Amino acid sequence: MKSEDNMSNAPVSLMTIGNEEVYADEFLHIISKNRSFLEKEGTISKADFEENFDLFVNFKLKVKEAENRGLHQTEEFDREFSMFKEDLIKPYLIKNSLQEGELMKAYNRMQEIVKASHILLQFPTNATREDTIAVYRMAQKLKNQADEGEDFNELAFVHSEDPSAKENKGNLGYFTALQMVHQFEDATYGLKIGEVSDPILTDYGYHIIRLEDRKPNPGEIRVSHILIRSQSSDPVTEERILRKVSEIYQELQKPESVWEEVCAQYSEDQGTRNTGGLLPFIGIGSVIPEFERVAFSLNEIGEISPPAKTPYGYHIIRLEEKRPLPPFEEMEALIKSKILRDSRSSLIQSQVASIQKARYQFSENETLVDSLETLFDKNSRNEAIEKVNNAQLNDRIIFSAGGVDRTVQDLLDYMLTSGQIVRVGNKNLLTAWYEKYVENMLNQAEENDLASNNKEYQLTLKEYRDGIMLFTLMNENVWQKALEDSLGQVDFYEKHKDRYQWKERTEAIIVKMTKDEFTPSVRRFLSDKKYQDNLVNRLENTFLNDNPLAFTIDKDVFEMESHPILSRAIANKAFQEVKANNAIYFVLLGNKLPPGNKKFEETRGKVIQDFQEYLDQSLLDTLKSNYTVRINEEEKNRVYELVTKK
Repeated sequence: MKSEDNMSNAPVSLMTIGNEEVYADEFLHIISKNRSFLEKEGTISKADFEENFDLFVNFKLKVKEAENRGLHQTEEFDREFSMFKEDLIKPYLIKNSLQEGELMKAYNRMQEIVKASHILLQFPTNATREDTIAVYRMAQKLKNQADEGEDFNELAFVHSEDPSAKENKGNLGYFTALQMVHQFEDATYGLKIGEVSDPILTDYGYHIIRLEDRKPNPGEIRVSHILIRSQSSDPVTEERILRKVSEIYQELQKPESVWEEVCAQYSEDQGTRNTGGLLPFIGIGSVIPEFERVAFSLNEIGEISPPAKTPYGYHIIRLEEKRPLPPFEEMEALIKSKILRDSRSSLIQSQVASIQKARYQFSENETLVDSLETLFDKNSRNEAIEKVNNAQLNDRIIFSAGGVDRTVQDLLDYMLTSGQIVRVGNKNLLTAWYEKYVENMLNQAEENDLASNNKEYQLTLKEYRDGIMLFTLMNENVWQKALEDSLGQVDFYEKHKDRYQWKERTEAIIVKMTKDEFTPSVRRFLSDKKYQDNLVNRLENTFLNDNPLAFTIDKDVFEMESHPILSRAIANKAFQEVKANNAIYFVLLGNKLPPGNKKFEETRGKVIQDFQEYLDQSLLDTLKSNYTVRINEEEKNRVYELVTKK
């Protein structure tokens, strides 16, 4: 009874080619990508359906032939398919979905800018566990003091170990997503204005954060500046520089002053002084706070700021352009590159590993791992491997994932032959390699799972696999063959000369005017002329030597009725003027040529195209005689109903 149920639930094939069954889901996957099908909101006519179905049958015939020729067993195929596979699998991976979540979270946070102050407490060099606890307790104490009403910025001035705190009292100004380490960013965006965070651990130490303000992101601005450098501690020199920059600012207030000229004359920024002081677009948090504060305070395009002091000197800033935060699609690549460069990347990988371990029933022999770590401790890789061999641990199972057992020997082989670069850092040598091997095997388990159970991925993979084989088959038997077989081209031409016929043609010179100011003089020059072979040279020598862009000339033998310009001309008139496509054309007609055969050289491109179509049809005719195609009409009708259902 069970086997009968299983048989009744088995998928029904759409057709059989030779001894291979082809199922409807593959046809539906391909037809769903058809542009005309999509434009018609998922419905197509019976004729369109039949056309698509016939194309699918032809496609599968060619794929069957490619497989029988072993085109999927070559090194070139493996190399190309592996390259495609790497890209195709990405959207289906756990890592991709987590990464997409981080990208959207970062972009959503970018809609706001936040202003925060912080107190940083660092760990002493070679800190012990007790040292870490002591720093945490101190951070908690400062958080309690802030909660009880003590001035947060004064606490930062006294206690913070951030070097800038003595000047800014912990005030970090405004920033947005991806400008701070992710733990700091997460904590800040989770606060309400005026709220103080619990101690937050980063690579720098413990932070206590107070959110000062949050507001919509103003986007990006482009400014130009005039810089007068000032890094002197001498009050007299500073006074002289300040007087100079004030006079420049006063000069800019005069109606007759030209910003670019003043900039070129006075600015000491050598990189921008000759381009009007123009700087790239900037956003909040991308430049030093003193410059940012003044630049973003400008509201009107062309507005000029009073002199602003920064560590580089005095700046006079002019607003050139404003633009809102770009849409996600434009920022996605930039956000992704930043996320992959910061600690979020390792956080994502950690989450991926946790999900994979749960999904693929990861189990580990922890005692064995500890034993191996001891053998590898303070030994070189080769010495450690020798110790493992002597201890006869090679056949022991170190972990299992995705139903596959991995032995110590598998790990050692990976270390010796994988070609991976593993950064040991402060880890044990074995730990670094073991973590990399586990990551690799979990990824392999996920890939195997997708290939076995994810129908969409299976169909996409098959589509590209078949496509690569099809391209090779067609290139060898149709496209490249038609291009290289010169004797075949000539033979095809001789047998099908009736296809390559000239209609009645006319000698013609067509002058297209591209500069209106030369039109009258060219008209006068041509008005009393007739078609002559040397007329083109005379035209060029008269006008184009001094004005090469005045007009263009086309001289040839043309079929008038199919030519976009000559079809508008009067057949028996020697010189005439034609207006078309917002341009003026002067036309001179010569002798008429009667209909006749095109020479092979005159139509070689069309011959090759037709020859390719002939070879393609010949290939299909051969395949249809070599392979029996049986269509399941009932299943085909079911598919038709499915794709035409509204």
